[in-house]
Amino acid sequence: MRLESAGKTHVGMKRNHNEDNYLLLPEESLFCVADGMGGHSSGEIASGIAVNEVKEFFKYTAKDRDATWPFKMDKNRNYDENRLSTAVKVANSRIFETSQAEAKYRGMGTTIVSCYFVEGATLVGHVGDSRVYRYIAAEQKLVQVTEDHSLLNDYIKAKKLTPEEIENFPHKNVIVRALGMKDSVAVDVSRIEPQEDDIFLLCSDGLSGMVSDPRMAEILAKQEDLETAAGQLIDAANAAGGNDNVTCILIRWHAQ
Repeated sequence: MRLESAGKTHVGMKRNHNEDNYLLLPEESLFCVADGMGGHSSGEIASGIAVNEVKEFFKYTAKDRDATWPFKMDKNRNYDENRLSTAVKVANSRIFETSQAEAKYRGMGTTIVSCYFVEGATLVGHVGDSRVYRYIAAEQKLVQVTEDHSLLNDYIKAKKLTPEEIENFPHKNVIVRALGMKDSVAVDVSRIEPQEDDIFLLCSDGLSGMVSDPRMAEILAKQEDLETAAGQLIDAANAAGGNDNVTCILIRWHAQ
């Protein structure tokens, strides 16, 4: 297995500070995007804690596979799936503890999406409405892998809203699951078997909320260089209004 990767973030056109953080940890084949929320700089603090705690947990467990974990293993998941979900749970605990200990951080939280590449598979772990997409190179097709933990998505599933109702939904930014909201969190983990040259796109909603899936697919189809493609995705979000911070990571998968 061989991976190419690139990551970029931008404050956008409307905000005065960036609450997104991202992680490239190629030595562990791990990549994350976190989109923070909270007053003042709290969102930036929460997303920073998230990516740092995930990184430190992976480094810790890489040294000792039998190291004691702070959470029990889920018997329905294998070691690697548990490793990913536990890293996110550790991050949640740290953010929640920090928010409870200091009044200025009260109520802060963050989304997180992550891709962890193991032999023959990509493990996707997420909480919130940041997204992972898979660009299937052989078909030049972009597929959303994650399901948003948002109020809008809950309404779509329950009521089957019309496209017009979705467009005019008044609470698009309300998420129903995030790190830091409670002392524990459920982490969605899925497993994908990639094909040669597939590209995984991790992004905050500053990208997915501003740029259509077909436009993102068009950029990935035309641009071979991942660094350039990441820049073009961010430029597209800003050209569309840049209403939020925008962050993306691109990882291309090769069998060898």
